[in-house]
Amino acid sequence: MNFNTRFSLILTAALLAVGCSSNAEKPTSAAAPSGATPDSCTSSAAEHFKGQAATPELLEQARQQAGASTARILTPDSVVTLEYNGQRLNLNVDDQRMITRVSCG
Repeated sequence: MNFNTRFSLILTAALLAVGCSSNAEKPTSAAAPSGATPDSCTSSAAEHFKGQAATPELLEQARQQAGASTARILTPDSVVTLEYNGQRLNLNVDDQRMITRVSCG
């Protein structure tokens, strides 16, 4: 193996090792705002809305009863993020906008 090839391999290995190392600090957990508790949504408190037609008024009632800070209606063709939000209430509906599932996240 000639010098240039050996040098290139050593340099590549060194760069890979540096790229894989990390000296970043661990993130500190953010304190919840006063009065708010993490994961405060309780979907079981809004389960009785299953089978009803989803309306903006019903969504707000369900949000309040579940203790959620936000709420949304998810239709069968809804595009949703995979971001979990423990303070968000989800009302899944069918094609006729009848509530089929109540969950937090």
